[in-house]
Formats: sequence, C-alpha cells, structure tokens
Amino acid sequence: MTMDLGRYGIWQRAGQLDPELARAVESLGFGTIWIGGSPPGDLALAESLLGATENLVIATGIVNMWSTPADEVAASYHRLEAKHPGRFLLGVGVSHPEANRDYQKPYATIVEYLDALDAADVPADRRILAALGPKVLGLSAQRTAGAHPYLVPPEHTRRAREILGDAALLAPENKVVLNPDPATARDIGRPAVQKPYLGLRNYVSNLERLGWTDHDIADGGSDALIDALVAHGEPESVATRLDEHLAAGADHVCAQILTAEGDDLLPHLRRLAGALGLS
Repeated sequence: MTMDLGRYGIWQRAGQLDPELARAVESLGFGTIWIGGSPPGDLALAESLLGATENLVIATGIVNMWSTPADEVAASYHRLEAKHPGRFLLGVGVSHPEANRDYQKPYATIVEYLDALDAADVPADRRILAALGPKVLGLSAQRTAGAHPYLVPPEHTRRAREILGDAALLAPENKVVLNPDPATARDIGRPAVQKPYLGLRNYVSNLERLGWTDHDIADGGSDALIDALVAHGEPESVATRLDEHLAAGADHVCAQILTAEGDDLLPHLRRLAGALGLS
C-alpha cells in the first residue's frame, strides 16, 4: 500500500461533507475523509474535497457495485488520479441484499467487478473492499489493498487481521459519541446502529459470529451491544477505544462522529483530534 491514510480518519455521510469541512479536517491532522453511504460513480464530491485540500486522502466508503458500473467509476478514478495523484482510495462493496432487488451471488459479483476494474487499469493497491465475513476478507487481501469493515468492534479487527495476514490494509469504521453521560450517548448512538443495520442480514450475521445473541440484537440493541459498537464518553476515553482497533491489528481507524440533532460537527472533530494527539 503506497498511500498514507494516517492512523486516524473520519467517516461521514456525503450530506455532512463539503470543501470547508475538508479543509478543517486536514488542518486538525486527520489523514483521510471517508465518504459514507453509496456515493455516485461520478465521484464529484470526492473531487471537490480533493480540490479544497493539499494532502488529505479521500476514500469512498463505499461505492455500491450494484448501482454503479465498474467502467463508470473507473473513468472517475482516472480523472481524480490525473488531477490529484496518490490521494484517492476507491472503496467498493456489494452493500446488503435488503437494499438491492437484484442482490444474488454477491461473492461472484465482487469478483466480476474487481475483474472489470483490473481491465480498466484501476490498480489493486488503490482500491479497498468492504468486508465483514471471512471469505470476503480473504478476497480483499488477494485482490485489493485490503478491507474496510463497517460497524465492527475491536474483536472483529483482531479476527480480520488473522485472516488478512500482515501485508493487507485494515481500516475499520467505529461510531463515536462525545458525551460523558452513557444514557444520553446511547440515545444518540442507538438509532444509527438500529436503523438500518440491526435489520440487515449481513451485519446481523457478523454480530452473531462475534458471539452476540438474538437478545442483544433485538429491540434496537442491548446497552452492551451499543457500547461495543459506539465509542462514547469524554474524548480521551473515546480515543482509547479507537486505539484498541490499532492494538488489534488495524492500520487506520475511521471515526464516524454522531451528534445530537442540530449540533455542529466541527467542535466534536476538534475535541477528538485533541484527544488523539493530532492537534
């Protein structure tokens, strides 16, 4: 992997991102912005964020293989690479069956999509694969720079590293609520976990592999499950939780900061950056 993502990045949905925020994120010392959701294949937002910054890496988390043809996103990749060489990482994945009526044979679809990216000269080390289960984690190490697991605790990171081996990139996402009151933090974090993820087959299966029970997953998730998936508390305790991923084998951790409705994201970014020793 020739790109330097930094130890920490942020993962936020497209609607939260704009050039001004990107400049602030770069100035705070984060290495990468991950464009969450399913950004369209034109990669226009990624291009605007790259244009507004100097060294920040922009990654997609993730382009949906079902809705975006490989040749379309490959053309966009080459456009961004020509303008901003070495600063864009193409994250791709098959999303989940509940969101795609044509969802079938997901593993074969991933292989075919990666084949098409190969044919379009998108380098394997400039793309990363959304991966949760062992089979796709293994494929990510073979065919891409590595894996970008979403909604995972550090225990998943430990298991993923064992599957990936030493060389592949491992960049998990972790939700964050900077609030010292556990009940308030869970009130902010639980909706982001419950809908849609606790109703999606692939995420539920992954949690079950990690030992979580039907009781934990039901009714919006037990407090223990929410606490495992949403790092919350004072910034220093949240930073410690993110570092557990690094200790478990992650190369880079992307924090998705959740706030109360109407809160400005930037002050939370500043507080987290300070606790992580970035600024």
